[in-house]
Amino acid sequence: MQKPIIYQLLPRTFCNYTKKPVRNGSLEENGCGKLNDITDKALKELRKLGATHIWLTGILEHATQTDYSRYGIAADNPLIVKGRAGSPYAVKDYYDIDPDLAQNVDERMQEAEALFRRIHKAGMQVIIDFVPNHVARQYKSDRKPEGVHDIGQDDNPDWSFSPLNDFYYLPGQHFCVPMTEEEEASGADIAYTEFPAKATGNDCFSAAPSVNDWYETVKLNYGVFYQGGMEKQFDPRPRLWDKMRDILLFWCGKGINGFRCDMAEMVPVEFWGWVIQEVKRQYPDVLFIAEVYNPSLYRQYIFEGKFDYLYDKVGMYDYLRGVTSRDFVAEGITHQWQDTEDIRRYMLYFLENHDEQRIASGFFCGRGICAEPAMIVATCLGENPVMIYAGQETGEAGMQSEGFSGIDGRSSIFDYCTIPSLQAWTNSGKYDGALLNNEQKELRDFYKKLLNLANTEPAIREGLMFDLEYVQQEGFNKKKQYAFLRKAGEDIVLVAVNFDARTERVKIQIPPAAFLYLEMKEQASVEMKDLLTGKKLKNMPFNSTEAIEIEIPAWKGVILKV
Repeated sequence: MQKPIIYQLLPRTFCNYTKKPVRNGSLEENGCGKLNDITDKALKELRKLGATHIWLTGILEHATQTDYSRYGIAADNPLIVKGRAGSPYAVKDYYDIDPDLAQNVDERMQEAEALFRRIHKAGMQVIIDFVPNHVARQYKSDRKPEGVHDIGQDDNPDWSFSPLNDFYYLPGQHFCVPMTEEEEASGADIAYTEFPAKATGNDCFSAAPSVNDWYETVKLNYGVFYQGGMEKQFDPRPRLWDKMRDILLFWCGKGINGFRCDMAEMVPVEFWGWVIQEVKRQYPDVLFIAEVYNPSLYRQYIFEGKFDYLYDKVGMYDYLRGVTSRDFVAEGITHQWQDTEDIRRYMLYFLENHDEQRIASGFFCGRGICAEPAMIVATCLGENPVMIYAGQETGEAGMQSEGFSGIDGRSSIFDYCTIPSLQAWTNSGKYDGALLNNEQKELRDFYKKLLNLANTEPAIREGLMFDLEYVQQEGFNKKKQYAFLRKAGEDIVLVAVNFDARTERVKIQIPPAAFLYLEMKEQASVEMKDLLTGKKLKNMPFNSTEAIEIEIPAWKGVILKV
């Protein structure tokens, strides 16, 4: 049994070594990471960090302002591309690899397959994005297998809705591109024509979406009649279902071990329940991870949709962020895990991903090191998976203005850009961390210890959990500290964290119920070892009558093995 530790990386930025990128720079000016640059050395270091799965974000061919027409790839109209590089979630060909990521564009699929093999050789599994809700406005597969009908190929655009169509249409209406002030001022002759207009990816059934809509994408039709009271027309099965199944099976055949399914809740759960079973008949171990933001849908997408894991964003992520930012009280973490107690093993915990603001940004808490207690909770609370985003472990601030993406606390997915703290770690392909400063080195060392403990310690990997927060009294500040026990077999760990900006000496009570539930023996004196620092604590009480008194530094935590 293994606790999944997912390392998300965007190849475009992960190994981009350009020293002085310019704002809104082109591929030639700012460079781009290549799949071949994710070397055996890089993967070995990620495995040593504790990763069990690598999520390669944005490797499918997507709309871009870079012209690859000389390679037989149709150029995209820049008015319907966000950023010079384009959004990885405006997929242009489900059967192809993004040419930006290839050293030899004509051999881009072979380079991707070689990377998949390297990841497997390093002892990890490969996850890629599956973007089922929408595609790029100029979607056209030029690499689809022989005999495959392209998405939209057999549509009748005179029908606003039909389960026989792959898209939703607005008959008689021309699509109107929302333009920025800069685009309008340029007066460039780059008109985009789409007739009839298609519905936009964020369920916008207007021929004139706003700049805040996902105007670069087109909504896909799974047989839900949005403008007819959300009526579901699934019999006979919509043709799109089979096309999507075939795409998933295609990538499974390439060695992909899992799919992170973008905006899964915008696709009917009935499709997921069907397609996941279809795929697992041939590939029973492939993982499906759903991006679902509505907690009321969690159980439906797990039990009906058959997903292996779901994001716990509106819940654990939001709350841990709130505690780290000093707005929420630590004891409220209990309520978050209790809300999903029956499905906790399905919940994917994280503190960063490409959609969220960086921990070290001015929008979150300003220093990556301040999220250590939250990361300990996310990693150690249950047997469920945990994810980190490339640069999180080096304290990336994400405070650059890269181009389309302004200063928003995120590392841009739309622009040709770099991640400075990752550059310091990668050191132009050496992956030795030589250019990291002392705080960055300390932070990465923390992540390395923590993430490895998640699988080397049985109590953290698979043990039962007992929340100690409710019983704490004098000497324990429930607003700033949190504590719980994990146990598997004879292995016991006590986890305690301090969200305060100052060192605190805390007293932790263990109630009789904990000894009963976890089948532990009360003892007058035990030795404990902090698995994060190696420090040993001797003659510590471990019973229901005496408090365990320990010191926890500011923004730190302890994982004490009894």
